[in-house]
Amino acid sequence: MRHLIVISTLAVAACAAPAPDTSIQSLGQSAHPPAAVAQCIAANWANSSGQTVYMQHVLANGTAFDVYAPGQQPPGGTAAVVRPAMSGPGSSVGLRGSGGNAAGSVNTCL
Repeated sequence: MRHLIVISTLAVAACAAPAPDTSIQSLGQSAHPPAAVAQCIAANWANSSGQTVYMQHVLANGTAFDVYAPGQQPPGGTAAVVRPAMSGPGSSVGLRGSGGNAAGSVNTCL
């Protein structure tokens, strides 16, 4: 995990950034909390690629994250989108942008 970088952002900074692509491909559900799923995805991508992976807090208290694919940077790069499940505990995971190999490697964290 030597290449894992966590970026905390403020709502004010998000307002100044251009809006990312909103088309999200659903990858599945997890029984684990969003923070654990996001950290798993970031660690897997960093370890398998040897590149820096950015993990961005989208909501406070570890409830939502964007994990940028290796070589991608916030705010507009390809990212795994980890959000609280709509019903019950756990997480919902999607992919924003063109993922290629990224989508397949997320399944190990679900």
